[in-house]
Amino acid sequence: MRVCLLASGSRGNAALIEVDECRILIDAGLSAREIDRRLANLELSGSDLDAILVSHEHNDHTSGIGPLARRYQLPVYIEQETVKQLPRLGKIADLRLFDAGQQFSFRDIDIETFPTAHDAVNPVGFTIASSEGRVGYATDLGLATRLVVEQLRNCRVLVLEANHDEQMLIDGPYPWHLKQRIRGRLGHLSNSDTLDLLKEVGWHGLDALFLAHLSEENNCPDLVRSLVDKTLQQIAGCQPMVVFGCQTVASSCYCGSGLPLKAGA
Repeated sequence: MRVCLLASGSRGNAALIEVDECRILIDAGLSAREIDRRLANLELSGSDLDAILVSHEHNDHTSGIGPLARRYQLPVYIEQETVKQLPRLGKIADLRLFDAGQQFSFRDIDIETFPTAHDAVNPVGFTIASSEGRVGYATDLGLATRLVVEQLRNCRVLVLEANHDEQMLIDGPYPWHLKQRIRGRLGHLSNSDTLDLLKEVGWHGLDALFLAHLSEENNCPDLVRSLVDKTLQQIAGCQPMVVFGCQTVASSCYCGSGLPLKAGA
């Protein structure tokens, strides 16, 4: 298993999930050229990808999907209402539609989608299950519903949003309407929200925790790391590798081997 955030932030998002010899890209909010450049740092190229999953229609998650899919003949999995918001995708030969909440299989992996709360048409998060364990992905959500919590339990790797510090956002330079949007139920998770979610889904089988979509203006990695470390100390046996997503370079990779722990073990 290998997981890496190729980019994370308000100017572009893409995550590489590699399980059971299958390489999936969640979102492609960078140009195809830039995604290729960042993959090259992992000794990969777009031709090594097997599919693209789309979480929602916002440009920082979708701007590179059309060119990348056409260049490498990649199937694109996208929610059926979301695709209607993306005429700029252009023609994609292998477009595979799903409903929010639907489960489907791709090769030897099982993918489950779940609705998230964000100001998009039908945004989703993902869990990707294989013989190597489960990867949970939930970014761009204003609150973690009970459904989100249940979907993210017992994952070997989690990708969670930690967008902003509440006080930094309030005191920061954004106009008030944007602050309200970010803080709202269809906005983004604050550090406090993320910590509450982590308390619910952290467990002794969590090997890696990726913290995504940190605001460059309204958050601070050192602050988040301190808060996360304190929270992890409260969860019995939970000592994951903690990785921060970045806007300008790919994150460190989690490279897991062996069989995952099972709940209750």
